[in-house]
Amino acid sequence: MPTVLVVANETIGGANLLEAVREKARADPDTRFRLLVPRTRPRSGLVIYDDAVRDAAQVRVDLARSFMAREGLQVDGEVGDPDPYTAVMDAVADGGIDEIIISTLPATSSGWLKRDLIERVRDATGLPVTHVVTDLVGEGLPFDVTLVVANRTANTEPLLARLKEKAAEHGGDNVFIVVVPLDSGEGNASAAARARLGNTLDRLRSEGLLAAGMIGDPDPYVATMNALQFYTVDTVIISTLPESRSGWLRQDLIARVRKASNIEIEHIVSDRGAAEQAA
Repeated sequence: MPTVLVVANETIGGANLLEAVREKARADPDTRFRLLVPRTRPRSGLVIYDDAVRDAAQVRVDLARSFMAREGLQVDGEVGDPDPYTAVMDAVADGGIDEIIISTLPATSSGWLKRDLIERVRDATGLPVTHVVTDLVGEGLPFDVTLVVANRTANTEPLLARLKEKAAEHGGDNVFIVVVPLDSGEGNASAAARARLGNTLDRLRSEGLLAAGMIGDPDPYVATMNALQFYTVDTVIISTLPESRSGWLRQDLIARVRKASNIEIEHIVSDRGAAEQAA
């Protein structure tokens, strides 16, 4: 049973990479795939913590595993060292790798290619290495990506109903990335945010939606803009309490994100009762 190591970060959902994986699976249906996503900081942006960098890479792993599993592929996945060469060599050292696929951006924008990653891995491992190039700017992704930003309203009916409706609009070819900013007003903000995130993802997946997520900066604007640095996103849905109770709206969050991102922003409101019930 051959095992192929698939190494990618930003391009992990690219059509060229998915087709390369499908081709390997068609050639040998028993092929197992091991996804490796090195942690990578965005090129620019606001302050980003190490936990957020790891969470962002794990989101890519979770989404890619789910997407490939839907196609009947045998997939494992892991987050690797920030240095892609070290990440690959660590994975190869674990044993059991027969072949490597490395997916990058085009040479003009790929930091990995500037470091001669493909040649170095070939020389060091002696394994067959396939290089797949994905131009996200020119080709985009083969599915619609929606960034969902919510905290106390994350698991409420109005938001869930809109996400199901959005999935139906695109025939199910949707990926939802949920970001739950920390709430500094809660005792253990990290634990509360992760619990809220976990409950929300469980519910979305139970509805058949392809979703993964991470917790974000306590400032919802910073959390949203960081996520937009990490991911290629088509639309953003921000869910809040009503204006009379929403600190996010008092910060003019919707207008600020809309002005800074030039991406379609949709605002969903859940009342206090719905948010308390979700909590």
